[in-house]
Amino acid sequence: MPNEHFVAPPNWEWYILLYFFFAGLSGGAFVIGTMLRLWGSAADWVASRIAFLISFPLLLVCPILLTIDLGKPLDFWHMLVNTGSSGGLSFKAYSPMSLGAWGLLLFGIFSFVMFVVALGEGGYVRARAFERVGRLPSHVLGLVFMAVGAILGIFIAAYTGVLLAVSNQPVWSDTWTLGGLFLASGLSGAAAIILLFVRRHREATVTHPKLIEADRYFIILELILIILFLVTLGGVVSTVLGGGWILLWLVVLIGTVVPLVIHWRPAWVQQVSPILTAVASHGSRRRRQRVDGGNRRRARSDADAGRDRGGHEPAPARTPSHETTRAEPRCDPPAAIAGALHSPFLRTLAAGRRSR
Repeated sequence: MPNEHFVAPPNWEWYILLYFFFAGLSGGAFVIGTMLRLWGSAADWVASRIAFLISFPLLLVCPILLTIDLGKPLDFWHMLVNTGSSGGLSFKAYSPMSLGAWGLLLFGIFSFVMFVVALGEGGYVRARAFERVGRLPSHVLGLVFMAVGAILGIFIAAYTGVLLAVSNQPVWSDTWTLGGLFLASGLSGAAAIILLFVRRHREATVTHPKLIEADRYFIILELILIILFLVTLGGVVSTVLGGGWILLWLVVLIGTVVPLVIHWRPAWVQQVSPILTAVASHGSRRRRQRVDGGNRRRARSDADAGRDRGGHEPAPARTPSHETTRAEPRCDPPAAIAGALHSPFLRTLAAGRRSR
């Protein structure tokens, strides 16, 4: 199968990153829900149902983000249907974009059906039709249906990494590990989200240790693939070890090592949490004092200037004609980092709540 490469950079905007994120979580949630049905006990069905209820809403965001990225609403439709004179379906087996569009459509069907099944099985919708559909997982046909959907979920979670690998861009095109890395990350993030919801259901407490253990293996697999990612880069590995990449690796460490430490040494978290809370409270109080103090000094200075002018408002300062006033750009580093911490934050939060 020939590779499809972009001649120029794809120029993806920030919302395509959200597409990668939500697609990975949706596919991962469906896979975990299926695993709990096929290899878990009846007590795990509550967690499995929650996984299916999570998968479809997350997937709904993806076509919207793709449509925005393409720029024209009909472009996504044209990737599925040939509107030319020949007509018929538009499917290109050699194109990752075409495979992704069809995979997204097919997985959406399976995800929607299991979403309806979960609504009926859990009694969230009081209707006979939903109750009948809710009995689908108890039949062999339902199990086969979930297995096929899980295969599509794996494809959705992994193909976004493959899409990066064929973009003909430095670093991304120099390694074969991105597909597996995206899959492991999607599974780990999905396990964290399911844990956050499952903890609210007492009947799902049996599934807690299973999800914790699965998440641990997913994180370890992710770390292995990260090492392989660096090894397979060869001569360009120096590119990803400096500059802005340092922030990325800091985020990776927070999102992988910290959850593992919380899983294996929960007592450490209980000892450190009060210290971190005190430091954060003190830092917040000091920032508030600096802001309030600055406001008071500014108000006092304006009042003094007004009195010096006989009670009139102070005149605005003149700016030389060759100078222009410009607001200094401000950047809050914690806020900037938090924007990139979606999946690691979910994993750390889920692990931290489990340790309590």
